[in-house]
Amino acid sequence: MAVSHKKPFQLYLREEQIEALRRLARKRGVSMAELVRQSVDHFLAEAPLKEEPLWDLVGIGASGVGDLSERHDFYLEQEETRQL
Repeated sequence: MAVSHKKPFQLYLREEQIEALRRLARKRGVSMAELVRQSVDHFLAEAPLKEEPLWDLVGIGASGVGDLSERHDFYLEQEETRQL
């Protein structure tokens, strides 16, 4: 892991969380702070910071037709007839 500068960050945890972290840190032979840093790294690797880009497509083609999702076949047929 690359060496990086650390900054203080205050965090409020429940007593049982603190005790569980203390036990786990002791078991792994690391400080509680290191265990929290590792946990944050793991969380960030699993949870992308940016939304799935495909969600940007939702609503992009808003037609203004309120029943389009229910009657799409009807509207497609009308459009096909108009083009003939």
